[in-house]
Amino acid sequence: MTDRYAVIGNPVAHSKSPWIHAEFARQTRQDLDYGRIEAPLDAFARTVDAFRAAGGRGANVTLPFKGEACAYATRLTERARVAQAVNTLRFEGAEALGDNTDGVGLVTDLERNLGRAIAGRRVLLLGAGGAARGVLQPLLERGPAALTIANRTAQRARELAGLFGKVRGGGFEALAGEAFDLVINATSAGLSGEAPPLPAAAFAPGAFAYDMVYGRDTPFLAMARAAGAAVSDGLGMLVEQAAESFQLWRGVRPETAAVLAALRRG
Repeated sequence: MTDRYAVIGNPVAHSKSPWIHAEFARQTRQDLDYGRIEAPLDAFARTVDAFRAAGGRGANVTLPFKGEACAYATRLTERARVAQAVNTLRFEGAEALGDNTDGVGLVTDLERNLGRAIAGRRVLLLGAGGAARGVLQPLLERGPAALTIANRTAQRARELAGLFGKVRGGGFEALAGEAFDLVINATSAGLSGEAPPLPAAAFAPGAFAYDMVYGRDTPFLAMARAAGAAVSDGLGMLVEQAAESFQLWRGVRPETAAVLAALRRG
């Protein structure tokens, strides 16, 4: 029987994950089927239960369910425990293993695919939700000169920063007079056509701006470009985190370069 996997989110119709995992399966000769499941906002756990009952072996979890997926898991990897957010579930019998591959996906895309160093750079992370939590520890492990979290609700940013050493958090107004080498947008503002209220001066000369949203020129990227920064969307992060999930499920890590290049070509 073909093993079943899916991406679960709301909304999820735009997700390229099914195509990516189909390519990984073809490349590694794995027999699997990967689909999309849009869970009602109030029924994540019931949706996952139904998928498991129908034979589901694992799932990727996207907005807005990464926190609920963490609570759903019966066991967490260390990186998921630190993040308190789960984007990958693996089902084996009664166990639901929760992992978070977002951070390694982001770091790999920045450093390997885009050639952007994190070590020694002043990093600004926008947002304090599950997407931000998932990448904080991997970013810190790369040795940035400083890491700041900014969020519309300043208290949420301060609380998240307090969970990690050497991290400062606050509202966007606290960024006045500061400049950063790497600005990462972990908010979902781009999905609704909005930009974070970020001062243009936040982009230092030679800055690089990265939006985790992919497949569109978001207002954040337009703002960064106007400020003179080089930019990238999150398509590479999507592919790299998917490869990490695939390895967790199937025990083999697919090559990502050709898959990412094909997606870039459209």
